Amino acid sequence: MCRKQTLRQKSRQSPQRTCVGCQQVEDKRQLIRLVRTLEGAVNIDETGKHPGRGAYLHRCQYCWKAALQKRRLEHALRLRDPLSRENLDILEAYAETLPEKLDFSHTQET
Repeated sequence: MCRKQTLRQKSRQSPQRTCVGCQQVEDKRQLIRLVRTLEGAVNIDETGKHPGRGAYLHRCQYCWKAALQKRRLEHALRLRDPLSRENLDILEAYAETLPEKLDFSHTQET
């Protein structure tokens, strides 16, 4: 076997991203990407391929609420102005469709 072929056959390490809500590093595919558009709106990017500055959140209400209430999302996306009420309502409505918590130790209440 050629050396180039053996290098290609090795398993690739998937990209890691940090959740804005809980600051835990996770596989990129396990997180939901939010993207800032040129107009300054924040959209949910299910495919992870939309252009613009992105931030990642776990698929649970805990992380979404933390990111929205503590303005971590605005900071991560480098927004000049706070999120509009309309945009915030859309993100909160999406968060309500997610499970309340994931089985991570960071989401356990003390």
